[in-house]
Amino acid sequence: MIRIWAKAGLALLALAGAAQADTCRMTDHDGQSYAICEVAAGEGLQLFLTGTDGRPMGTFDRLRDQVEAGGERLVFAMNAGMYHPDRAPVGLFVENGREVATIVTREGPGNFGLLPNGVFCIGEDGFAVEESRAFAIAPPDCAYATQSGPMLVIDDALHPRFLPDSDSRYIRNGVGISTDGQRAVFAISDAPVTFHEFARLFRDGLGLPNALYFDGKVSRLYAPEIGRDDIGFPMGPMVGLVVPGR
Repeated sequence: MIRIWAKAGLALLALAGAAQADTCRMTDHDGQSYAICEVAAGEGLQLFLTGTDGRPMGTFDRLRDQVEAGGERLVFAMNAGMYHPDRAPVGLFVENGREVATIVTREGPGNFGLLPNGVFCIGEDGFAVEESRAFAIAPPDCAYATQSGPMLVIDDALHPRFLPDSDSRYIRNGVGISTDGQRAVFAISDAPVTFHEFARLFRDGLGLPNALYFDGKVSRLYAPEIGRDDIGFPMGPMVGLVVPGR
Protein backbone atom coordinates (compact mmCIF):
# COMPACT_ATOMS: atom_id res chain seq x y z
CA MET A 1 0.00 0.00 0.00
CA ILE A 2 1.19 3.49 -0.83
CA ARG A 3 1.20 5.91 2.08
CA ILE A 4 0.15 9.40 1.03
CA TRP A 5 0.76 12.48 3.13
CA ALA A 6 -0.16 15.84 1.60
CA LYS A 7 0.93 19.26 2.83
CA ALA A 8 -2.06 21.37 3.65
CA GLY A 9 -0.67 24.87 3.17
CA LEU A 10 -2.57 28.04 3.86
CA ALA A 11 -5.95 26.50 3.05
CA LEU A 12 -5.72 24.26 6.11
CA LEU A 13 -4.82 27.18 8.35
CA ALA A 14 -8.20 28.66 7.53
CA LEU A 15 -9.89 25.37 8.47
CA ALA A 16 -8.02 24.73 11.72
CA GLY A 17 -10.34 24.61 14.71
CA ALA A 18 -13.48 25.20 12.62
CA ALA A 19 -15.80 22.40 11.50
CA GLN A 20 -17.70 22.73 8.26
CA ALA A 21 -21.39 23.53 8.67
CA ASP A 22 -22.36 20.31 6.90
CA THR A 23 -19.97 17.89 8.61
CA CYS A 24 -22.61 15.13 8.80
CA ARG A 25 -25.31 14.20 6.33
CA MET A 26 -27.37 11.28 5.08
CA THR A 27 -26.66 9.49 1.81
CA ASP A 28 -27.92 6.45 -0.11
CA HIS A 29 -25.96 3.86 -2.03
CA ASP A 30 -27.41 0.84 -3.82
CA GLY A 31 -30.68 1.14 -1.91
CA GLN A 32 -29.05 1.39 1.53
CA SER A 33 -29.09 4.49 3.77
CA TYR A 34 -25.97 5.72 5.59
CA ALA A 35 -25.00 8.57 7.89
CA ILE A 36 -21.78 10.21 6.70
CA CYS A 37 -19.47 12.59 8.59
CA GLU A 38 -16.64 14.20 6.64
CA VAL A 39 -13.60 15.90 8.17
CA ALA A 40 -10.69 17.78 6.59
CA ALA A 41 -7.15 17.55 7.94
CA GLY A 42 -6.50 20.19 10.56
CA GLU A 43 -10.12 20.55 11.70
CA GLY A 44 -9.59 18.94 15.14
CA LEU A 45 -10.24 15.23 14.73
CA GLN A 46 -9.08 13.15 17.73
CA LEU A 47 -9.25 9.61 19.11
CA PHE A 48 -10.39 9.00 22.67
CA LEU A 49 -10.07 6.10 25.10
CA THR A 50 -9.42 7.39 28.63
CA GLY A 51 -11.09 10.28 30.43
CA THR A 52 -9.30 12.88 32.53
CA ASP A 53 -10.19 10.78 35.59
CA GLY A 54 -8.17 7.84 34.25
CA ARG A 55 -11.22 5.67 33.53
CA PRO A 56 -12.31 4.51 30.07
CA MET A 57 -14.39 7.21 28.40
CA GLY A 58 -17.06 4.70 27.42
CA THR A 59 -20.00 6.88 26.35
CA PHE A 60 -20.77 9.84 24.15
CA ASP A 61 -22.19 11.66 27.18
CA ARG A 62 -18.90 11.45 29.07
CA LEU A 63 -16.94 12.47 26.01
CA ARG A 64 -19.19 15.46 25.32
CA ASP A 65 -19.07 16.56 28.97
CA GLN A 66 -15.26 16.38 29.03
CA VAL A 67 -14.96 18.33 25.77
CA GLU A 68 -17.38 21.01 26.97
CA ALA A 69 -15.60 21.28 30.32
CA GLY A 70 -12.54 22.36 28.35
CA GLY A 71 -14.50 25.10 26.59
CA GLU A 72 -14.82 23.21 23.30
CA ARG A 73 -17.61 21.54 21.33
CA LEU A 74 -18.04 17.96 20.13
CA VAL A 75 -19.36 18.06 16.55
CA PHE A 76 -19.65 14.30 16.08
CA ALA A 77 -18.29 11.04 17.51
CA MET A 78 -18.45 7.31 16.80
CA ASN A 79 -16.89 4.08 18.05
CA ALA A 80 -13.49 3.60 16.43
CA GLY A 81 -12.06 0.13 16.82
CA MET A 82 -12.60 -3.20 18.53
CA TYR A 83 -12.04 -3.70 22.23
CA HIS A 84 -11.83 -6.29 24.99
CA PRO A 85 -14.47 -6.65 27.76
CA ASP A 86 -12.52 -4.14 29.88
CA ARG A 87 -12.74 -1.75 26.86
CA ALA A 88 -9.00 -1.95 26.20
CA PRO A 89 -8.16 -1.81 22.46
CA VAL A 90 -7.66 -5.14 20.68
CA GLY A 91 -4.81 -3.73 18.56
CA LEU A 92 -2.69 -0.61 18.21
CA PHE A 93 -4.00 2.51 19.86
CA VAL A 94 -2.21 5.87 20.07
CA GLU A 95 -3.85 8.67 22.04
CA ASN A 96 -2.38 12.16 21.88
CA GLY A 97 1.04 10.81 20.88
CA ARG A 98 1.14 8.05 23.54
CA GLU A 99 1.01 4.39 22.49
CA VAL A 100 -1.57 2.74 24.75
CA ALA A 101 -1.65 -0.66 23.00
CA THR A 102 0.76 -2.28 20.52
CA ILE A 103 0.09 -3.35 16.96
CA VAL A 104 -1.09 -6.91 16.23
CA THR A 105 -0.02 -8.37 12.86
CA ARG A 106 -0.92 -12.05 13.20
CA GLU A 107 -4.01 -13.64 11.70
CA GLY A 108 -6.69 -14.48 14.24
CA PRO A 109 -10.36 -15.17 14.88
CA GLY A 110 -13.16 -12.75 14.25
CA ASN A 111 -13.33 -9.72 12.01
CA PHE A 112 -10.22 -8.11 13.52
CA GLY A 113 -8.07 -11.07 12.50
CA LEU A 114 -9.49 -11.30 8.97
CA LEU A 115 -6.29 -10.15 7.23
CA PRO A 116 -5.53 -7.74 5.79
CA ASN A 117 -6.62 -5.50 8.63
CA GLY A 118 -5.41 -1.94 9.06
CA VAL A 119 -4.65 1.21 11.02
CA PHE A 120 -6.33 4.60 10.84
CA CYS A 121 -3.77 7.32 11.55
CA ILE A 122 -4.22 11.02 12.25
CA GLY A 123 -0.94 12.79 11.53
CA GLU A 124 0.23 16.38 11.51
CA ASP A 125 -0.19 16.68 7.74
CA GLY A 126 -3.22 14.49 7.10
CA PHE A 127 -4.84 11.09 7.47
CA ALA A 128 -3.86 7.56 6.45
CA VAL A 129 -5.48 4.14 6.36
CA GLU A 130 -2.75 1.55 6.00
CA GLU A 131 -2.53 -2.23 6.08
CA SER A 132 -1.23 -3.29 9.52
CA ARG A 133 1.88 -5.22 8.43
CA ALA A 134 3.05 -2.38 6.19
CA PHE A 135 2.38 0.04 9.05
CA ALA A 136 4.43 -2.08 11.46
CA ILE A 137 7.44 -2.12 9.11
CA ALA A 138 7.56 1.65 8.67
CA PRO A 139 5.20 3.40 11.10
CA PRO A 140 4.24 6.96 10.19
CA ASP A 141 4.19 9.68 12.82
CA CYS A 142 0.66 9.50 14.24
CA ALA A 143 -0.69 11.80 16.92
CA TYR A 144 -3.63 9.38 17.08
CA ALA A 145 -4.02 5.86 15.66
CA THR A 146 -6.42 2.95 15.99
CA GLN A 147 -6.13 -0.55 14.55
CA SER A 148 -9.16 -2.51 13.43
CA GLY A 149 -10.19 -4.99 10.80
CA PRO A 150 -10.78 -6.04 8.24
CA MET A 151 -9.71 -3.49 5.66
CA LEU A 152 -12.73 -2.65 3.52
CA VAL A 153 -10.97 -1.14 0.51
CA ILE A 154 -7.28 -1.63 -0.30
CA ASP A 155 -5.89 0.58 -3.08
CA ASP A 156 -9.30 0.63 -4.84
CA ALA A 157 -9.85 -3.14 -4.43
CA LEU A 158 -12.40 -4.68 -2.09
CA HIS A 159 -11.12 -7.05 0.59
CA PRO A 160 -10.65 -10.43 -1.18
CA ARG A 161 -12.75 -12.33 1.36
CA PHE A 162 -15.93 -10.28 0.86
CA LEU A 163 -18.76 -12.13 -0.89
CA PRO A 164 -21.41 -10.34 -2.99
CA ASP A 165 -24.05 -12.88 -1.89
CA SER A 166 -23.14 -13.02 1.82
CA ASP A 167 -26.04 -13.32 4.27
CA SER A 168 -24.04 -11.84 7.20
CA ARG A 169 -25.67 -8.47 7.86
CA TYR A 170 -25.05 -6.01 10.68
CA ILE A 171 -25.18 -2.30 11.36
CA ARG A 172 -21.58 -1.42 10.39
CA ASN A 173 -19.31 1.61 10.68
CA GLY A 174 -15.88 2.56 9.39
CA VAL A 175 -13.67 5.23 7.84
CA GLY A 176 -12.33 5.95 4.36
CA ILE A 177 -9.54 8.29 3.28
CA SER A 178 -9.21 10.44 0.16
CA THR A 179 -6.31 9.87 -2.24
CA ASP A 180 -4.43 12.95 -1.03
CA GLY A 181 -4.90 12.08 2.65
CA GLN A 182 -6.64 15.36 3.36
CA ARG A 183 -10.16 14.02 3.89
CA ALA A 184 -11.52 11.37 6.27
CA VAL A 185 -15.08 10.15 5.74
CA PHE A 186 -16.84 8.21 8.51
CA ALA A 187 -19.92 6.14 7.73
CA ILE A 188 -22.48 4.08 9.62
CA SER A 189 -25.30 2.11 8.02
CA ASP A 190 -28.92 2.76 8.99
CA ALA A 191 -29.83 -0.90 8.50
CA PRO A 192 -27.86 -4.15 8.53
CA VAL A 193 -25.55 -4.47 5.50
CA THR A 194 -22.96 -6.99 4.28
CA PHE A 195 -19.23 -6.30 4.20
CA HIS A 196 -19.42 -6.22 0.40
CA GLU A 197 -22.17 -3.59 0.40
CA PHE A 198 -20.39 -1.49 3.02
CA ALA A 199 -17.04 -1.60 1.21
CA ARG A 200 -18.69 -0.59 -2.07
CA LEU A 201 -20.15 2.47 -0.35
CA PHE A 202 -16.61 3.73 0.29
CA ARG A 203 -15.10 2.76 -3.05
CA ASP A 204 -17.96 3.26 -5.49
CA GLY A 205 -20.28 5.63 -3.66
CA LEU A 206 -17.72 7.92 -2.02
CA GLY A 207 -14.73 7.41 -4.33
CA LEU A 208 -12.29 6.58 -1.52
CA PRO A 209 -9.35 4.27 -2.38
CA ASN A 210 -8.71 2.96 1.15
CA ALA A 211 -11.18 2.25 3.94
CA LEU A 212 -11.16 0.45 7.28
CA TYR A 213 -13.92 -1.33 9.18
CA PHE A 214 -14.41 -0.19 12.77
CA ASP A 215 -17.11 -2.56 14.06
CA GLY A 216 -20.57 -4.03 13.62
CA LYS A 217 -23.59 -4.63 15.84
CA VAL A 218 -22.21 -2.24 18.52
CA SER A 219 -21.75 0.61 15.99
CA ARG A 220 -23.03 3.98 17.20
CA LEU A 221 -22.97 7.65 16.19
CA TYR A 222 -23.27 10.99 17.97
CA ALA A 223 -24.14 13.68 15.43
CA PRO A 224 -26.56 16.35 16.72
CA GLU A 225 -26.39 18.03 13.30
CA ILE A 226 -28.54 15.19 11.92
CA GLY A 227 -30.36 14.33 15.17
CA ARG A 228 -28.25 11.31 16.20
CA ASP A 229 -27.24 10.43 19.76
CA ASP A 230 -27.15 6.63 19.80
CA ILE A 231 -27.17 4.87 23.16
CA GLY A 232 -25.94 1.45 24.24
CA PHE A 233 -23.36 -0.36 26.33
CA PRO A 234 -20.08 1.49 27.10
CA MET A 235 -17.56 1.45 24.25
CA GLY A 236 -13.79 1.31 23.88
CA PRO A 237 -11.99 3.63 21.43
CA MET A 238 -13.95 6.54 20.00
CA VAL A 239 -13.21 9.14 17.34
CA GLY A 240 -14.57 12.68 17.53
CA LEU A 241 -14.31 16.10 15.96
CA VAL A 242 -13.59 18.81 18.55
CA VAL A 243 -13.83 22.52 17.74
CA PRO A 244 -13.74 25.73 19.78
CA GLY A 245 -16.91 26.14 21.82
CA ARG A 246 -19.60 28.54 20.71
